[in-house]
Amino acid sequence: MDFAQRTIDLARRNVDEGGRPFATVIVKDGEVLAESANKVAQTSDPTAHAEILAIRDACTRLGTEHLIGTTIYILALPCPMCLGALYYCSPDEVVFLTTREAYEPHYVDDRKYFELNTFYGEFAKPWDQRRLPLRHESRDDAVAVYRRWRERNGGDRRVTGAPIAS
Repeated sequence: MDFAQRTIDLARRNVDEGGRPFATVIVKDGEVLAESANKVAQTSDPTAHAEILAIRDACTRLGTEHLIGTTIYILALPCPMCLGALYYCSPDEVVFLTTREAYEPHYVDDRKYFELNTFYGEFAKPWDQRRLPLRHESRDDAVAVYRRWRERNGGDRRVTGAPIAS
């Protein structure tokens, strides 16, 4: 099966149905494990990106937050939210089918606090220098929640079973 073409077809169908031009197909052992088009326009949910929805479905099906042994096909380079989710779920590989530079003449999705072409520079700034208004309100009780996590986790700070860099 041509998983790249399946991703393109899914995105094209979504556009034809009034959605946005993005889709994701997650493959494990040569079979589609999960797939989704972007559903932001249909749901008014700004987190309903194709990658996020497909990752949620795949993890639920596998009963784990780790997508080890998968290849994830995405239509374009991921936005910052999706990139974070892709890093977090640890697939074996992510295959993207076009770049922002290639699709920019046809689609732009800049937002109030970031534009995709400047976001990574914005993200690299210290929290108090970013365009997004952030305020730190220090609370000892907030740290106590993490202390409680470590106690309940047998003194280990890591999530059990999380793949680590080698």
